[in-house]
Amino acid sequence: MTIHKSFYVFVLFFMSGNMLIAQAKELTLEQAVLYQRSSFGPENISALQWMAEAGAMSLFEDGTALTKMDEQQNKTKIASLDELNKALALDLKRFPVPEWQNKDEFYFLYKNAYYSYNIDNKKGTKLLGFDAEGSNLKFHVQSKQAAFTIGKNLYMADASNAKKKVSQIDESSDVVCGQAIARSEFGISEGIFWSPKGTYLAFYQKNESEVANYPLLDITNTPGTLRNIKYPMAGQKSEYAQVGVYNPKKNRVVYLRVSGDRDQYLTNLAWDPSEQFVYVVIVNRAQNHIWFNQYNANDGQFVKTLFEETHPKYVEPENPAWFLPNNPKEFLWMSERDGFMHIYHYNTDGKLLAQITSGKWVVESILGLDEAQKNIILTGTDESGLNIYAYSASMKANKPLTRLTTEEGVHDVSLHANGAKLIDNYSNLKTPRIIKIIETQGGKEIAKLLDAENPLKDYKIGTVELLTIKAKDGTALHGRLIKPSNFDPTKKYPVLVYVYGGPHAQMVTNSWLGAAQLWMQYQAERGYLIFTLDNRGSKGRGFEFENVIHRNLGTNEIEDQMVGVDYLKSLPFVNADKMAVHGWSFGGFMTISLMLRTPDVFKVGVAGGPVTDWKFYEIMYGERYMDTPAENPAGYENARLTKYVKNLKGNLMLVHGTSDDVVVEQHSLSLIKTFIENDVLIDYFPYPMHQHNVFGKDRVHLMKKVLTYIEDKLK
Repeated sequence: MTIHKSFYVFVLFFMSGNMLIAQAKELTLEQAVLYQRSSFGPENISALQWMAEAGAMSLFEDGTALTKMDEQQNKTKIASLDELNKALALDLKRFPVPEWQNKDEFYFLYKNAYYSYNIDNKKGTKLLGFDAEGSNLKFHVQSKQAAFTIGKNLYMADASNAKKKVSQIDESSDVVCGQAIARSEFGISEGIFWSPKGTYLAFYQKNESEVANYPLLDITNTPGTLRNIKYPMAGQKSEYAQVGVYNPKKNRVVYLRVSGDRDQYLTNLAWDPSEQFVYVVIVNRAQNHIWFNQYNANDGQFVKTLFEETHPKYVEPENPAWFLPNNPKEFLWMSERDGFMHIYHYNTDGKLLAQITSGKWVVESILGLDEAQKNIILTGTDESGLNIYAYSASMKANKPLTRLTTEEGVHDVSLHANGAKLIDNYSNLKTPRIIKIIETQGGKEIAKLLDAENPLKDYKIGTVELLTIKAKDGTALHGRLIKPSNFDPTKKYPVLVYVYGGPHAQMVTNSWLGAAQLWMQYQAERGYLIFTLDNRGSKGRGFEFENVIHRNLGTNEIEDQMVGVDYLKSLPFVNADKMAVHGWSFGGFMTISLMLRTPDVFKVGVAGGPVTDWKFYEIMYGERYMDTPAENPAGYENARLTKYVKNLKGNLMLVHGTSDDVVVEQHSLSLIKTFIENDVLIDYFPYPMHQHNVFGKDRVHLMKKVLTYIEDKLK
């Protein structure tokens, strides 16, 4: 086993001889859980964003005024809360976050209306209002139109405040309009799509009539009542999707003429800049074939398939086509076809013009073009997957990539509309937050706007190390180890392993605190080592790194976690007889898998919202990674945790929200039933009326329950 300690983080206490310079405070669990991103988060610049004017930014300073700042950090107050309230006859208590229309005007949402305000003449206008019960709101500022849903129907409103009912769905039916479909897989986060000029409104419609109802108990009523949701489990009937296109002037809806199986997926919807065409990526239910299709927006007719992609395991498109602002007949497409997410340049005839990026790293997002409109500004990882940078990539083939952000870390960047400059907001293991302005031409730094102090400098906080450990096949795996501030290498410490381990999530990055949750620091100060490993199957390392889990969830992930355990056991200060494991969702599945399939390793485990049998999980995610139960009976059987209940040697507690609509409570209850049938004792703690996780003040109770259970059972 090869261990490489690639980074070391801060030590927050300094000794002068044997004297502590300042008495450090102890972090409470309530502080750690509730205030990690507020009181204990690194200083930030509130609501910092580019204005339409070149080089100008807006920000809040006290919540009651909007300030303009230039690159030399000269500040001018441009609007006060009192001025805004007076101009619009409102009762705002804090300044709303502005959305800039031009250099003088911004708009904002307040209650059930949109307003605009002019900072030059100090005048405001109500743009439009909409029903207070409306949700899934999508506003088109240029045409001053808003679309929203009420119940299962789609509506729109315009500046005349005339409300139009776009769909005509019976509320008692199983058809839903204007909402996200496919249970928000494939990057789908919304169901309403305005065309560029607001001439048309595209929307998703799903028919769930053949999807089984799943009952959730509501205990707030007397007697309790059941609320049915539609939950398509692996191998069962799915929803059937359509795309409608509404013409407000004609008050007419046409539906795209999509051919293929009814239960295929309609994903990654994009408008072409001319508003003549809608592009939809069709994914078959087996999720191993996609068709990039063009449809006529006026009559819904199929025009052509521009290209197809296939993979023997699965394909997973997550980003719609990105049309070039300087050439509406060309677009960028993000694909993992070469093993990593990269950018491909196409024209609307379907011809591949160039592969823009390549290499063993992952493109995260396309931000836009530079000022000359010759280079694409994007974000992506490095080859380690630990860092995220901003890059500039030439539109011409075979040109080298330019890294614009130089410091190691995770960079969150915002591109000015003119493409000339970026706001770069980043952190790394040693840096809480730095905000800079940099040029997109070479990455030259223009100004440093903020260098945040350590927000935990007055508290007892330990050390964080990022580790690289070799898996059995030689793959590099990234881990994080947290030690207490008074760490003594001559002592033996119990270990809490925090695990997730599934796709679309990365627990370890080169960011502030190593991306660790603050409760981990709290627990470390109670005399624990806290360890996390991103096994194969997790995010940020490319398609092949992720898809090794296909059809056999839990197997390679456990193997990699055991490599992490072997590393821990090799450390002289680890008490291998006192090891605990905790995780949520996929991490809950991993926690139980580790407790039952490697029963001699962990003395205690706490699994939250766990998947226990993949046949109970949803079609879209579950069938991508496992195929259907009929197609992959051996894989489902091997991952079924009820199969291993007799192996339990340690102490196991399951935690589940009783209103969980993501991992339904049937997972935990079915496993508990099997434990009972086999006369095996475990613990169970439900959180009534909570969904897939526990938030708000109850989260303090959750973490107290989790950590107390671990401490009690490790004694």
